[in-house]
Amino acid sequence: MAGPDAVSDARRLVVGLSWAAAAWGLAYAAYRGYYALGGTGFLPGTPLPGGPFRRINAAAAVILLVAAILPVAALPLWSHRRLRPLLLAVCWLVAVLGCGHALIEGTQRVLSLSGRLTIDYPASVWASIDPRAADLQDLFFNEPWFLLEGLAFGALGWLNLRTRRGRRRWVASVVVAALVALAIGLLSATGVIGRVVVG
Repeated sequence: MAGPDAVSDARRLVVGLSWAAAAWGLAYAAYRGYYALGGTGFLPGTPLPGGPFRRINAAAAVILLVAAILPVAALPLWSHRRLRPLLLAVCWLVAVLGCGHALIEGTQRVLSLSGRLTIDYPASVWASIDPRAADLQDLFFNEPWFLLEGLAFGALGWLNLRTRRGRRRWVASVVVAALVALAIGLLSATGVIGRVVVG
């Protein structure tokens, strides 16, 4: 059984990680909010005037804002035994979705850059787009955000589990689910199965 010092250290780590995840989420929410408000800097193309680009980014900014608030709002709730399973389920879901999104999209962008995959950009969103610039922006900016967000929530869940066995199962289930998502995403992107949207 962990001593009081170990428990105190783990609690400090949970608090610090929760605030870091919140700051990370707020930064990305601000980025998407910038585009929702009509910003065009760093875009890999020109959005279609009157198209859904701004609405898509506004919806993303709201979702990201909720994701940013969540880890800090959950801090006082971890001590409630009845709420702990719900919080663990949320952490598991965000970990799988975040890491799965990063793996799927990152792999697709690498395949696109190598000429092995063509990514379709909706004509209802983009008037024009530079596919290489879009690949690079997604690969080096967007997907690292999803990966780190997924890892942060995965770590929060792992830190709030009480036993080594529970932690091993936690990590294994997140890894397996993210790899299954990757397989489904790549099968969808290459046309082997129907279109599947993950994140």
